[in-house]
This record gives sequence, C-alpha cells and structure tokens, in this order.
Amino acid sequence: MKTKILAIMFALFAALTLSASGQSNTWSIDPVHTQATFEARHLSMTNVRGGISKVTGTVTWDPKDPSKDSVNAVLSVATINTGSDYRDQYLKDGDFFNVEKFPTLIFKSTSVAASATGLKVTGNLTLAGVTRSVVLDVTGPTAPQKGMEGGLVSGLEATTTIKRTDFNFGSKYPNAMVSDEVKITIDLEMEQK
Repeated sequence: MKTKILAIMFALFAALTLSASGQSNTWSIDPVHTQATFEARHLSMTNVRGGISKVTGTVTWDPKDPSKDSVNAVLSVATINTGSDYRDQYLKDGDFFNVEKFPTLIFKSTSVAASATGLKVTGNLTLAGVTRSVVLDVTGPTAPQKGMEGGLVSGLEATTTIKRTDFNFGSKYPNAMVSDEVKITIDLEMEQK
C-alpha cells in the first residue's frame, strides 16, 4: 500500500513538472541562490576573482520555443566581493563601477536561441552607464523540481567574456595591468511565480 501511495505521489509530481515545463512560464530569480562571478588577469601573472551576490529579476522560459524566452536581471554592485576590502572599495569608485552614480548592472535579453549545450542568450548589458550587446552561453535550464519552499525551481549557468574597453571600464589601466578581457559566470536559480 505504501509503495502504491508513493507511486501515485511521484506520478502526480511528474505530471505537475511536465505540465509546468511544457509552456511558457515566468520565473523569479532567487537572489539567495544566485551569484555572478568574474575573473580578470592581474599584471599578466595571476587571476583575480570576485562576485556580486545580489541578483534579482525575471526569466520567461518556454522549453518548446526558446525564441519566446527572455531574461531581465539587475545586479547590485554594492555587494561586490573580491576577498579584499581595499580592492572592493577601489572597484566601487569612479575608475571602475562608480557605485554612487551607477549602483546596478542591468542585463536585458534581446533574443534567445537553442545551442548544442543549452541556449545562446543575446542581450544588452549596462555597466557603469555604458550599454553593449553581449552573448551568454547558457547550460540548462534544468528540469523543474520541487524546491524547499514547495514551489517549482530550476537552475542554469551562463558564461560570457566581455572587454573592459568596450564599456570604458577602468580605461586608465592598460591590459598589462588588468586584462581587457573579463570572464563572467552566472549561477542562477529561479522559482516559478
């Protein structure tokens, strides 16, 4: 009898998951389980890594038609952390993020297409007041599953590489001091609204 009840519960959950993943849905980015990290080369010798921990926004996801998907994300630059208070403060100042004037980074997708590993999400990234088009390589989203709060959750990983010079970001620092290329990774968890 116990096995029958478990089987029925599993079937109901599977049906709910398949139903939810078979249509376009709006999901909220979970700021507790989402982080954007970056990596830049310092003095052509070492990598410096950091992260931005407050990411909010929405994802519209249609598993059958990626062209209907969209992403709107806002990242709070005040949460930047590189493991050094001195460096964090320096990055928040006018030469880089200029947090007082531009407290957020904003990403708004303009198109989404299927790729071999997941999705290619093209969109506008606004960094320190400059907006440029970037392409995110996305692995996922994962199949929805029941989260700790009882609703459906899913996750994805997105990566891209941008050039500082495209955004006039830290422009007084040559490539030999801080690499022009900055790798970005976003580990994102989302919950269904």
